[in-house]
Order: sequence, then C-alpha cells, then structure tokens
Amino acid sequence: MPSSHYPRRIACLQPSATVILASIGELDRVVACTKYCADVVPEVKSRPRTILHDSWTSTAAEIVAVQPDLVIASVPYQEKSVIEILRAGVTILGLAPRTLADIYADIALISGAVGASERGERAIASMQEGIETVRKKLAISSAGLARPRVFCEEWGKPLIASQPWVAELVEAAGGEFLGSPGKQISADEVAQMNPDVVVAAWCGAGDRVPLEKIVRDRNWQGTRAAQRKRIYCIRDECLNTPAPTLLLGLDALASAIHPELFACTKGIRQITLVPSMESVNLKG
Repeated sequence: MPSSHYPRRIACLQPSATVILASIGELDRVVACTKYCADVVPEVKSRPRTILHDSWTSTAAEIVAVQPDLVIASVPYQEKSVIEILRAGVTILGLAPRTLADIYADIALISGAVGASERGERAIASMQEGIETVRKKLAISSAGLARPRVFCEEWGKPLIASQPWVAELVEAAGGEFLGSPGKQISADEVAQMNPDVVVAAWCGAGDRVPLEKIVRDRNWQGTRAAQRKRIYCIRDECLNTPAPTLLLGLDALASAIHPELFACTKGIRQITLVPSMESVNLKG
C-alpha cells in the first residue's frame, strides 16, 4: 500500500494512543490531542498542536476543525459526535482495552494503521520482555514467600478497583489482586479483606491522592496495610494509560509489593503518617 494512503493528520482523544504513536516514532502525525495526552507525552508540546477535550466532552466541531484523517478515541464516546465525524468523512478508531492482550492488540492496530507494523511489534515485545523480567526476578528471589494481598483503586468516590490489566500487573509483581477489577466496591468490603498493600491511582489525579485522608475517612487504620504504612499513591498515567508506559507502573507496583527485592522508583509515594483511631473519634 502506498505510504500516501496512511493517515497523516491524527487527532488523539486518548492518552494511550498518543503514547503508542510516540513509542513507534510516529508522533509527528498527531495534529491534535488532549491536555492529558500532553501530560503523559510532553514531547507533543515541542511544536504547536491543537488541544482538544477528552473522548467524552469533545465536540465534533472542534475535532473536524483540525482536519484530521483519523480520530482515535476511547469507548464510551458520544454517539452524536461519532455520527457527525463520520459524516464529515473522517475515520474513527475506538479503543476499549481491558487486558494486557487487548493493549498489545491496540498497539498492533495503531501501528498497522500508520504503516509501522514492525515498530509496533517491537513495542509489544519490549512490554512483554519487561513484564517477564520482573516475573523471573520474583521466581528466583521470592521462592516460598507469601504473595501480599493488594487492593488497587482507580477512583475514590465511588470507590472503584483498578482495571483488569492492573490486576495482571499486580500478579506479575508478585501480589494477589483483591476485588473485582474495574468494579465498584465499598470501603467496608476492602477493610474486611484486610489488604497487605493498598495502591491508589486515581484517573486524572496525577500523584495527588490524599492518602492520609482516605485512610481516615474510610476507617482503614486497622488494616495490615495501614499498620505497616504500606499505602501508596502511584501516578495516574503509570497505571491508567493502557500503553507501554505501564512498564513504569509495573516497576512502581513491584517496589510497593516487594520492597525487599525492588528499589523505590519514580511515580510512587508512600503514606508518611497513618491517622490514629483516637484522632478519628475525636473529630467524629
């Protein structure tokens, strides 16, 4: 297929798509993206690009205005906007990954769409090798050790457990994922599970999750995680961006779950002071 048949002007409404295009050396095709894309891939700021709203709030008018020949968005997406964009003759690629296998498929799909299939395969192989490296280190160094029970959350109100790909990364990092991935759960249910480790990675919050506050407000002081100060915030983009950046999230998870084997890394913050039950009762 002639190279002129590949999209030259891509509008990315999904940070993971921007990360994938950057990882395969095709970022120059991105003419518009969201501010969340720019947060995860700072290189997009190196030359003027239109900043759009995200998949749920962007309008067909602002997207069509940048004259893209491909729009990459996440599902769910506004049905009205989809219809208007398609009527304008623009192709839309909608992503809805749940597992690591889905993410590999998205990398292959996007790289194939821009004529960079080989580089896409290399990006997939690099992710798989990075995950396998952590597995092998654990197999050698943690034989006979119990797998810490880990609760990961992607949102706090309502409390929602992290996605299935995070559950897979927790397992690769030597932990046991608690709860149903991607499902709502109550604070009391988590307390009853008594996790050894708690990881908060709230969508759009960066590294600003208030760890002390959520422990106090949810009465989690009695959990093993709180008693041992094994409560962490991992940067949003490290765990919630289904793209090669998940390797950063894996490193952070490994250091949280098995600090005796993995050094502390970037993108993770540990609770410094666990509120006492007495202070909670006084405030109540």
